[in-house]
Amino acid sequence: MTWPFQDATNTAVFTSRRIVDGEAWVYYVTHDEDDGSWQFHPHSGPTSEAEACVVGLGSMLNLEPRIAELADLPLGWHAWRKTPDGPCQRAPHEK
Repeated sequence: MTWPFQDATNTAVFTSRRIVDGEAWVYYVTHDEDDGSWQFHPHSGPTSEAEACVVGLGSMLNLEPRIAELADLPLGWHAWRKTPDGPCQRAPHEK
């Protein structure tokens, strides 16, 4: 597979320990406008500091291959899916 993201495979991304451990799936994604960072959150809502972890984007793609469809998510946008296999919805963050 060709690398789908403009960011490098070792780009640090923020996620939840439950996603890394395979206990949860990626429900909500942000591509932050202020610093270009990616965040991947489980269905239960924003990740608490105690549960947060940082992994490489390549590792995140291995954990959740469906995030490849979000590789073109513009800065300042977010995306979500209602079920693990459902379609992603996208929208710009409201300012």
